[in-house]
Order: sequence, then structure tokens, then C-alpha cells
Amino acid sequence: MARPDVRFMLAHPAHLLALGFGSGLSPVAPGTVGTLWGWLAFVVAQQWLTPLQLGLATLAALPLGWWACTLTARHLGVADPGAVVWDEIVAIWLILLLIMPTGLWGQGIAFALFRFFDALKPGPVAWADRAFKGLGWRGGWGILFDDLVAALCTVVVIALWRHFAG
Repeated sequence: MARPDVRFMLAHPAHLLALGFGSGLSPVAPGTVGTLWGWLAFVVAQQWLTPLQLGLATLAALPLGWWACTLTARHLGVADPGAVVWDEIVAIWLILLLIMPTGLWGQGIAFALFRFFDALKPGPVAWADRAFKGLGWRGGWGILFDDLVAALCTVVVIALWRHFAG
């Protein structure tokens, strides 16, 4: 199938979620656009939700995203479509949840580190990217898994930086 469009996105609730409410339809750097959308959604949600509620929402987003990513990839006939950005959204939520409170600069550094790990896939992220492939439930988990490992790498780097910077 060609790149998904608005019609495809609106054809099923799983598509709407997996495509990040349209952010994954960006013709340029959909993963980055999806991550930016996730960052903005988190900052807005913070105005109304407690950290516990944000954490519960992030946890709920994982199985929901697994379902949505699996179904959307199957409908597109591609194991890990670039337009599927729910994985980036959940990953940035997890990162922000774990590093808050921090200012705009800290959030920006977290964003940049995550995009580095997600795009270049060094070490454990590359392993995670290869670990689960396909169009079934295993592949749907794989879409999320490498981004979760990239999020973990991001949080570890930030924690080490905070520890050694004082």
C-alpha cells in the first residue's frame, strides 16, 4: 500500500491512534513529528493530571498501542510502517514522566537524546529493533519495543548526566 492518508487514518480507531492522530502522516520525519506531538500532549495533559494519573495513562497506552500498531501494520501490509508513531508518543511520555520536573531545556535535551537513540539505533536499540518482527502480535510489540529501549537509554543518559553534573 502507498503511504497512508487521512481517509485510511479515519477508517478505523486503531489507525487514528497508531498514526498519532495525524502526526504520522507528515511527509517529512513522521517519527520526529510524532515525538513532538507526544511532547506537546504530555505538557498539556500535565495541566490537568497528577503524575500518578499521567503514569497510569502511559501504562494504559502500552497495551492499547500494541493493539493499534499491530492492526495498523497488518492493514498497511508493512511490518513497521514509518507513519505509525504511537511508539514514539508513548516513549516520550515515559521519558518525560521519569525526568520531571524539568524545564524546557531539560525536556528539549530529552527529546534530542530520544530522537538520537530512535533514529540511529545504537547498541541495545538495534538489538530491540531486530528482536520482534512481522505482521502479527509479535511484530506489533516490536514496533513499540525498540522505542521503549530508546526511551530507557535516554533516561539512563539523563540520570548519569544529573549524577555526575552534580
